[in-house]
Amino acid sequence: MARVKAWHVVAKVDDLEKGDVTPVVVGQRELAIYDGVDGISISYGRCTHGAANLCDGYFDGRRIECPLHQGLFDALTGKALAAPARVALRMIDCKVEDGQVLAWI
Repeated sequence: MARVKAWHVVAKVDDLEKGDVTPVVVGQRELAIYDGVDGISISYGRCTHGAANLCDGYFDGRRIECPLHQGLFDALTGKALAAPARVALRMIDCKVEDGQVLAWI
């Protein structure tokens, strides 16, 4: 049976690390919620190069740096910006409603 995507509440806006990355787990998925200068975005929580936890990386409000090998990604689009990262992050559609962050998963 195929799973159907739907909007799921993954966090409260007030619980996010302001201007930083907040880890959440939804089912078996580790996600990273970015509270950036361009708004909130969500990606899968592991680096596409070395599978390190991106929530432990440096976030400047626009880009997330992997803590393992310093690969760099755009936190809004997922685009890989610096080696050794070459594969974009898998981003998840999200929205904010009534003080809650919802993800399309």
